[in-house]
Amino acid sequence: MQRVLVYLRPYRKWMALAWLLMLTELAIELWQPLLMGKIIDDGVMKKDATAIFTWGAVLLGASLLAFAAGIANSFAAAYVGQEYGFALRTALFAKIQSLSLARIEQLSAASLITRMTNDVTQVQNMLFMSLRIALRAPLLVVFGVGMAFVVHSRLALILAVAVPLSTAFLLWVMKKAVSSFSAVQRALDRVNGVMRENLAGMRLIKAWMRGAYEQERFAVANDALMQQTMSVLRLVETIAPGLLFVMNAAIVAVLFFGRLDVEAGTASAGQVVAVVNYATRATAALSMFTFITMALSRARASAARLAELLDEPKERSGAGGMNGLAVQRGEIRFEHVSFRYPNSEHDSLFDVSFVIRPQETAAILGATGSGKSTLLQLIPRLYEPSAGRVLIDGIDVRAFSSEQLRAAVRFVPQEVLVFSGTIADNLRFGHPRATAEEMMQAAGDAQIHETIAKFPNGYNTVVGQKGANLSGGQKQRLSIARALVGDPHILLLDDSTSALDAATEAKLLDALRQYACTTVMVTQKVSTAMAADTILLLEDGRLIGQGSHKQLLETSELYRRIVATQEGKKGQSNVTTA
Repeated sequence: MQRVLVYLRPYRKWMALAWLLMLTELAIELWQPLLMGKIIDDGVMKKDATAIFTWGAVLLGASLLAFAAGIANSFAAAYVGQEYGFALRTALFAKIQSLSLARIEQLSAASLITRMTNDVTQVQNMLFMSLRIALRAPLLVVFGVGMAFVVHSRLALILAVAVPLSTAFLLWVMKKAVSSFSAVQRALDRVNGVMRENLAGMRLIKAWMRGAYEQERFAVANDALMQQTMSVLRLVETIAPGLLFVMNAAIVAVLFFGRLDVEAGTASAGQVVAVVNYATRATAALSMFTFITMALSRARASAARLAELLDEPKERSGAGGMNGLAVQRGEIRFEHVSFRYPNSEHDSLFDVSFVIRPQETAAILGATGSGKSTLLQLIPRLYEPSAGRVLIDGIDVRAFSSEQLRAAVRFVPQEVLVFSGTIADNLRFGHPRATAEEMMQAAGDAQIHETIAKFPNGYNTVVGQKGANLSGGQKQRLSIARALVGDPHILLLDDSTSALDAATEAKLLDALRQYACTTVMVTQKVSTAMAADTILLLEDGRLIGQGSHKQLLETSELYRRIVATQEGKKGQSNVTTA
């Protein structure tokens, strides 16, 4: 909890003001039963109208002051809660940006979203309640019992027994509820995960008519959340009946023994009423513990999850002490590189070694699952090798800071992502100060400028979420144009031309040769690989061949089979077309 509460420091003055207002309201509330007793004893019992109106006016004035203090306290508590939530979400988002890709994938997007939304809300609720009622309620109970002793110590002994019993019951329930609410948050993670997958894959779900299956899958996760939540609520809901039983029994006892004391002349009616009033206020305060317990239990579970995220180690930025280090030529070298994904039992890459010379175009070819995309992602250090070294210009990539490395290496992932906003916003994504001329040059080389020019608003055209109003080929070309803005030293294309026709792809590859950069592209097409200066052939995570198209035809049986297969398919396609 302490790890999460450090973000409250800028708001300490507002918190102090909120607590001061709460204490003002509390102090007035503690004096109200005494004033009521005064009205009864000096006014009602003695039939003195002046005393009734005098003390009644004092009680009314005190109540108005307590009301004003309560309203001001609520405003201050709400201000602190909202500002704190803003600061905490900002810190969490910044932390997520600083994590390594491997760690983000381990945490899962659904869990991260739940933490930044639901978990933050739970902690905010706890903070508001602590400034408004969570501290006020126990203070009202403690000082209420103390004031009851001031009024009549013998009757107050009854409350001194009932309150500790109720408190012990509350603490027992709270202890059990904390672990249960952690399970609720995990169940909520699963619900969010199913929802996220469903919304992301809605096009496929519609095309395959799998709506009923998705509903069933969601129902299972939703039912688990409901059952877990109901289990916790059943536990928490025992608080109110238990408290009311104990405290109402105490009130009955006060009334019974109070009557005896009044008859014996050792207590006045006003004193009995005052003690009963303190008892009812203590009962009301203890009843609030149902909500306080739920809020605190949820908040503690959520705070633990938030602290876990905040304490995650940041992505290693670089070795440090090498200021001014920058990619110059763009040579890429792998030295006996192996890599295994977290929680995997098998290496995705094994003892891979090769060299790609500066400004060469290299193609990575291989079957699905051979490690092509994994190899590509090691170059900008999205992942770090389990063994061996990846070097750029003879320098281990771990020596570069993340900013230095990724400013020089532009990566176009296999799953194309277009951000909400204008086309110009997307093109400036990696180079915010790019000029209109630079964007048009990059778009022209990526074979997308003419398409953009046909849109009504040109480069100011707003693209939908994930580029919903663009075709697959248009999104791929826009992603490549985005990578070209700023003239990268190394360009990485992860199967980024798969949606392009042969003529457009050929023009694109020709245009890329005009850039003074090293280009590495993953591809499934031999026709694309043939245009490269060198081809890396992967099989089951191992590099089994490197060379030009002609060299691999002479030395690699696997490459000859791939070529024969694709040429056979092309021939069949031509026959069918004819």
